[in-house]
Amino acid sequence: MKYTGQRGRPFKVRFQENVLDFKYNNNRSKFAQHLLDNKHAFGKMGDIMEVVHVAKKGKMMDTLEGFPIYK
Repeated sequence: MKYTGQRGRPFKVRFQENVLDFKYNNNRSKFAQHLLDNKHAFGKMGDIMEVVHVAKKGKMMDTLEGFPIYK
């Protein structure tokens, strides 16, 4: 499965937030909730995440985010 989305904070910060959300099951992270609901394991950042494109926030990023969803 793949997730396409934007982020405003560094990956490491967001990943750590997901780790805590997963560990304490506090429903703030849709990613962590998906892992819990589907009994997926939580791995190291390099093992479970991959950057496929980097762009500044704005219309270009909105287009890049929407394309895989449309496809």
